[in-house]
Amino acid sequence: MRYIESINKSLHHLMEINEKVIVIGEDILDPYGGAFKVTQGLSSKYNDRVITTPISEASIFGFSTGLAMSGYLPILEIMFGDFITLCTDQIINGASKFKWMYGNNIDVPLVVRTPMGGRRGYGPTHSQTLETIYLSVPGIKIIAPSNLHNPGEILISAVLHENDPTLFIENKTLYASDVFDFVNGKTNFDDFYIEEVTPEKQYATLNIRVDKNYESDTILISYGGMTPIILESMKTLFIEDEIAIEALIPSLIKPIPIDDILKRINGKKNIIICEESIKTSGWGSEVSCQIRESKYVCNNVNIVRIGSLPYPIPASKKLESMVLPQVNDIIKVVKNNT
Repeated sequence: MRYIESINKSLHHLMEINEKVIVIGEDILDPYGGAFKVTQGLSSKYNDRVITTPISEASIFGFSTGLAMSGYLPILEIMFGDFITLCTDQIINGASKFKWMYGNNIDVPLVVRTPMGGRRGYGPTHSQTLETIYLSVPGIKIIAPSNLHNPGEILISAVLHENDPTLFIENKTLYASDVFDFVNGKTNFDDFYIEEVTPEKQYATLNIRVDKNYESDTILISYGGMTPIILESMKTLFIEDEIAIEALIPSLIKPIPIDDILKRINGKKNIIICEESIKTSGWGSEVSCQIRESKYVCNNVNIVRIGSLPYPIPASKKLESMVLPQVNDIIKVVKNNT
């Protein structure tokens, strides 16, 4: 099953099992089914609970917040993640604070689905990775499943069990990727061994190795759309340079699952944190800081961050590849630090 099919199937399942689920967004009705076709088939089957809207992200978010406070389970689609900035006031000064403002007497179970990321040549206003803007906002959760997670199952869990606003980040480049299910929490994929760090948790953090019996002193930490790039880097390093490294891929990025991370990095000499967003003040910075503050990690551990250059993302594919982190960037950093 492809990433996009997993999410679409989960939306159909949610609409079927719970009449409180409402899907809201721009151009999401059939036959269009959204800009990336994620909502295809929903309006034909559940016409009264699939609401297409004008182009006004702030109004859509405000309306969805009211539905959530009234006992519904709205799933809001923002067509491109770049436009979530238009919802910022509603998120920061509204939905994320209402539970606290009203003495925990009200929930806001709102899930916002939105595609983020570049590598598609869409240019500076349709290619950004902006979820890190909300890392310092209390009262919200951010989930960004990779193609090695099961995004549909994670979406179902978020809609049915989260009582606070949740941002569900879907990297555009993952939509056509296959997703993989686990058998007893472990699986082999493309010569990699993949294991859930804490299988009992709601949102999985994955540990990826070239061999289940081999643990490297170098580990990559990343999430979402960087995952295929991480895997390609690991494979190239192993085949061409006989360098075996590990990777750690969480699906939950806020709050950072620091316990899962510490569980796998204890004893590592080199920690390389990769993200598609700009490196400055990003997710990698926060992960690095939390690792440093932990008493379980030696002070002499080497931590390096990889992220996009601090420029708008070009429409030119050649220039875009210079701004966004690539396989060769990761390989170079690994070689310089091992």
